[in-house]
Amino acid sequence: MLTLAQWRHRLARYTAPEAGRSLGQLLVSGAVFAFAISVAHVAHAVNWGLGLPFSGLAGLLIVRLFIIQHDCGHRSFFRSRWACDWVGRILSVLTFMPYGFWRRDHDKHHATSGDLDRRGHGDIDTLTVDEFRALGPWHKLIYRAYRNPFVLMGIGPAWQFLIRYRVPLLPKTAGRRGDMLSILGHDAGLVVFYGLLCSLLGWEDVAAVWGPALLAAATVGVWMFYVQHQHADTYWRRHAEWSFVEAALQGSSYYRLPGWMHWMTGNIGYHHIHHLSSRIPNYHLPRAFKDIPELRQGPTIGILESLRGVTLALWCERRGRLVSFREARRAFCGPNAAGMRS
Repeated sequence: MLTLAQWRHRLARYTAPEAGRSLGQLLVSGAVFAFAISVAHVAHAVNWGLGLPFSGLAGLLIVRLFIIQHDCGHRSFFRSRWACDWVGRILSVLTFMPYGFWRRDHDKHHATSGDLDRRGHGDIDTLTVDEFRALGPWHKLIYRAYRNPFVLMGIGPAWQFLIRYRVPLLPKTAGRRGDMLSILGHDAGLVVFYGLLCSLLGWEDVAAVWGPALLAAATVGVWMFYVQHQHADTYWRRHAEWSFVEAALQGSSYYRLPGWMHWMTGNIGYHHIHHLSSRIPNYHLPRAFKDIPELRQGPTIGILESLRGVTLALWCERRGRLVSFREARRAFCGPNAAGMRS
């Protein structure tokens, strides 16, 4: 396997952002979103149910706008750091994700993804089988509830966007001045933006149109992140054995989607390439995938496979794979011989 330095050299030609292409993607995505949300408002004036599909479409476009914000956070969308930061901050008003706080937390996710000894940064909480077995009955029940797909995809997005990203006094932000200022500044921006919308359109109309759009965006966003790290043959290792390259190529998947879904989700389905080199703009990821055969040999997940994987909830160190609660009960999954297959 190539070293990180070798991979960076090999991927270097894909990392240069193209100003015209970035601006074009930003303007087209923004214009299509503005059209969808406007049609949703017009349709809602006739009938709420008539406007709902357009709110859903607007939600998918918020996901695409978030990927642009995401690229700005990695400083891969424009050459100018200043341009990346201000575009990211402006888009954060639509995505409900505070730009500065999210960027720092996401950088930690990239630096620690797949490391069992450094969990907790931007990932879905995942226990090993032994850790789960050591819990008391109440904490087992809590973890089971947390890993339920209806909780992860329903309550989870609401928690993330309405509480975690709104309150600067939670454990991960309390005492960190930059994170607290990012969240407070973002909250102020939301108050101004949605306050103006409500004064122009009425709060009932704004809630009826933008609420479903933001809920759809949050659910799709959490799902995309979840499925691309939580497949059966993902990668988790103790820190002494952990490898950044292996975590990227094995712990992140290629999510095989129809072309229009790759467009809507900003090519984040090429997640293994993104983790290997976060400086590649989203519009260069498909070309890297096409050009480099080794990038087509990692974990590939289709839509049906991703749906079947929602029962996986525990990391089995003995077998080196994610398992369901049922599998964990009937299979030996001890802490020894990590990475071995049985």
